Amino acid sequence: MDTISALGLILLIAMVLVGGQQGFQAFLSLLFNFGALFFAVVLMAFHFPPLVVTLITGVIVLALTVFLGGKDNASTQIAFFSSAAVLLILVLVIVPIEHWAVVPGFGPEDSDDLEQMSLVLGINFLEVAMATAILSTLGAIAEAAMAISAGLAEILDQHPKITLSRLRGAGVKVGTQIIGTTFNTLFFGFFGGFLALFIWFAGVHYSLGQIIDDKIFVAELLMVLFSMVGVILTIPLTTWLMTMQEAKKRKMNN
Repeated sequence: MDTISALGLILLIAMVLVGGQQGFQAFLSLLFNFGALFFAVVLMAFHFPPLVVTLITGVIVLALTVFLGGKDNASTQIAFFSSAAVLLILVLVIVPIEHWAVVPGFGPEDSDDLEQMSLVLGINFLEVAMATAILSTLGAIAEAAMAISAGLAEILDQHPKITLSRLRGAGVKVGTQIIGTTFNTLFFGFFGGFLALFIWFAGVHYSLGQIIDDKIFVAELLMVLFSMVGVILTIPLTTWLMTMQEAKKRKMNN
């Protein structure tokens, strides 16, 4: 058994021990999402439109993540619809910004690795950069949507007669609590993944201006910022949808 298989088995055991059936379903969603993303890469390599493939794959990944990771139908549906809506909003943000930033393709730091390879692939690397930025936001969006919807569902379960204004305030409060941890997760993930590059910058004496202007650095930083924007948009939208659903439910029961 190789290292990856051993770590995967350990992860599966840990998720089942902690989360039971939900943990097993979450592990399955991880495998299915990997398959969906791999299939998306294959389609892009065969010159299917990257943005179209990305949108379809994004919706599939959100559906797998939300519905296999949650157990309450009402809250998972809200989480899916809110995360899908935020995904569409982010597409409208990411496309013009990626055009303006001009960061697709490879940076000068990749020149040695690419020296013996052909770059004549017939693929629009600007669209690939947009697709990468869109796909990188999915995890943060789904996590925030599930946290808000599940939190509010638990509040409604414990306090079924809570007023809609208090429910809305509880959603905002839960959202503010997860913003800080989510932002730190995104930032340290970005910093940890690029620690070697930062050391390389220091070793070749890059100035602060050169670092900020570096294509690889800017591309990755943009993906982190897009994810942060996605989380910020997800919190009020999910809270509003949960509140509207509860208001409609109470109106039908009266």
